[in-house]
Amino acid sequence: MRLQRRRLLIRAFRKRRQLRPVTNRTGKIRRGDILLFATMRNEAVRLPYFLKYYRDLGVSHFLLVDNDSTDRTLQFLSNQQDVSVWHTRAGYKKSRFGMDWMNHLLRVYGDGHWCLTVDPDELFVYPFCDTRPLSALTDWLDASAVRSFGTMLLDMYPKGKLNAHKYEAGDNPVDIAAWFDPGNYLLRRNDLMWNLWIQGGPRARVFFADQPDKAPALNKIPLVKWDRRYAYVSSTHNMLPRGLNLVYEQAGGEKASGVLLHTKFLNTFNKKAKEELTRKQHYSGSQEYLAYAHMVKENPDLWCSHSEKYINWRQLEILGLMSKGNWA
Repeated sequence: MRLQRRRLLIRAFRKRRQLRPVTNRTGKIRRGDILLFATMRNEAVRLPYFLKYYRDLGVSHFLLVDNDSTDRTLQFLSNQQDVSVWHTRAGYKKSRFGMDWMNHLLRVYGDGHWCLTVDPDELFVYPFCDTRPLSALTDWLDASAVRSFGTMLLDMYPKGKLNAHKYEAGDNPVDIAAWFDPGNYLLRRNDLMWNLWIQGGPRARVFFADQPDKAPALNKIPLVKWDRRYAYVSSTHNMLPRGLNLVYEQAGGEKASGVLLHTKFLNTFNKKAKEELTRKQHYSGSQEYLAYAHMVKENPDLWCSHSEKYINWRQLEILGLMSKGNWA
């Protein structure tokens, strides 16, 4: 595992040449700042709300990689005073789906900071997030000597056809994609990497109904007190050293955990799925997007009689999808 981690860090160091700084404002980063890292392509419509959401939580600086967008993503980000952005035309797949770029930026700028690594369609929800800033959570984690915080990726979707409601820049995507599956999740332990592996939800139910074991993983570790020796292995599903993957309680009780509200399923999804299928830059030959492409022609309704409408984090805790642990 140490050798694998070393190889990942060397690989990330070499891939740094693929990143061209467009606006580097990292000189503004101060000790104790919470940082957010992300890779994206053609996300201009999502960015106004995405940035506002995380600013309101308490993120101080955004370190973002634009993977050759053809919309206004790069121009928009360049004008944000709390954003540093790098551009690359290199292949997303050959960068281990962006993780080589993230590992490099995390190593250079994240060392000693609490760092969130998320996608533009993911909204981080944690215990008491409606009343306490993100710094309250990270302060408590520091005091508890906890260096990583796990989440479940919760797929959100609208009631009705995916294209029934138009998403506009600045809108809260959860106002449209307001529903989720409260159950139907399979959890198992990854004995090699020690992380939990979670599958299920609407993607397993609808897009992978015939092969639910092929459904995307829903476990993530997005919030980490970064050290330059750390490395993400497979997206943010797991990382090295392996001890950072133990974000769940093994001896009874519960550890604090959160949820990433995954707002992929808006009216923009059809276009995005077609583009990514053509590019073939995703995991396992874009198998996930092949499943999407087959279904989006029918403009599916992901809602079912068991769907539940999102209210707040307390609802997710009651359903057992997240926990406040012993944080009171």
